[in-house]
Amino acid sequence: MPQFKSIFAAGLAVLLAGNALAGITPEEAARLGQDLTPLGAERAGNAGGTIPAWEGGIGSPAEAGFPDFETGGHHPDPFADDTVVLTINAQNMDEHAGKLTEGHKAMLKTYGDTYFMNVYPTHRSAAYPERIYDATRRNAVSATLIEGGNGVTGATESIPFPIPESGLEVIWNHILRYRGEGAARTIGQAPVTRNGSYTMVMLQDEFFPAYSLPGAKEEELENTIIYFKQRVTAPPRLTGQILLVHETLNQALEHRKAWLYNPGQRRVRRAPNVAFDNPGTASDGLRTSDDLDLYNGSPERYNWELVGKREIYVPYNAYKLHSDELKYDDIIRPLHINQEHARYELHRVWVVDATLKDGIRHVYKRRTFYIDEDSWQIVAEDIYDNRDQIWRVVEGHAINYYDVPTLWTTLDVYTDLQAGRYLALGLNNEQAKTYDFDVELKAADFGPSSLRRAGTR
Repeated sequence: MPQFKSIFAAGLAVLLAGNALAGITPEEAARLGQDLTPLGAERAGNAGGTIPAWEGGIGSPAEAGFPDFETGGHHPDPFADDTVVLTINAQNMDEHAGKLTEGHKAMLKTYGDTYFMNVYPTHRSAAYPERIYDATRRNAVSATLIEGGNGVTGATESIPFPIPESGLEVIWNHILRYRGEGAARTIGQAPVTRNGSYTMVMLQDEFFPAYSLPGAKEEELENTIIYFKQRVTAPPRLTGQILLVHETLNQALEHRKAWLYNPGQRRVRRAPNVAFDNPGTASDGLRTSDDLDLYNGSPERYNWELVGKREIYVPYNAYKLHSDELKYDDIIRPLHINQEHARYELHRVWVVDATLKDGIRHVYKRRTFYIDEDSWQIVAEDIYDNRDQIWRVVEGHAINYYDVPTLWTTLDVYTDLQAGRYLALGLNNEQAKTYDFDVELKAADFGPSSLRRAGTR
């Protein structure tokens, strides 16, 4: 597509002619792999010894203690022998308030009779391929935000800003973090009513992250970060709906492109509304489109303040919730998931506060994100309504998929405190496979015509 590429290059040049925000100096970048980890986290532990030093994470199934593990399976727990070191509940939460998110405080106050947090020893398990570390060092000195911050240039393969100087840089690190070279999964999404009942929605997802591929070049990406396809396979009334998204790297030049296949009409239609606060697929209104992956898409509607870094109890190494030894009904409970299976650890997280810009519309007025320093994965989020009250509390229960390796969530939980409902997204305990990172995909599999073919199978 030479014509498209020339248009894109010309548009990019115009956008960069303004005040693009420059990368860090080579002297600063030299800290990566030294006092900082290759992805920019503090290598050392904390003063109290409750957060250990990062020693490379878990880089393979063998390092996890499971050399025979094959991709697609339920990952055995490397920390299964750990015991709870602290349980936080409504009675003792004030003693630990400094290490709790506002959302977790609200959960403890609202559901004090049943909600608690089991804290385990901290393991800094996040690890990535060596080429991702190499790309991070390269990106560190060349990556820039375009003027206005609605896109990134000068980076591929890994995060662009390992030593961030703004909230926008942190959120772009989350958006552009490495998640393998392609993946397929079948997951359940449970919109849970106040009394604990639900109708499971089954989803088949495919991801092809062009930005993250070995040797990816910005000028060859055609402005696409990732190709994403999602098909609904249950319940019967929703079966056959397919969503296709091409996510863009420079959102100022071109917003994401999205299409929907409607099985009743047998038609593929452009879907420009699949973004921002449009309701997420089959979520019963319990999450927005930009809630998927805890945040995705253009950051243009918010002001992003980098509050700083804090030590916070966050969901981490959630192998219990990932286990095929559990059934869905072992996890789903009224008001919130079964906290017996949730694991929390003390980690350093970047705190970013997003406030809605004046004159801009979104159902969320304010969002506070907690981003793991070791992986740039958002692991928790507090969401506020127009009355400045906490409305929703989001948790990303993360594990290291050590067959890749990459740290990503296995279960995302969106709790609506005002409705007494929640959405559990990513349930795969009863599935034969979880994430298949060996699936062979290519960009051609994600054209609009692929929706028609998939819909007629």
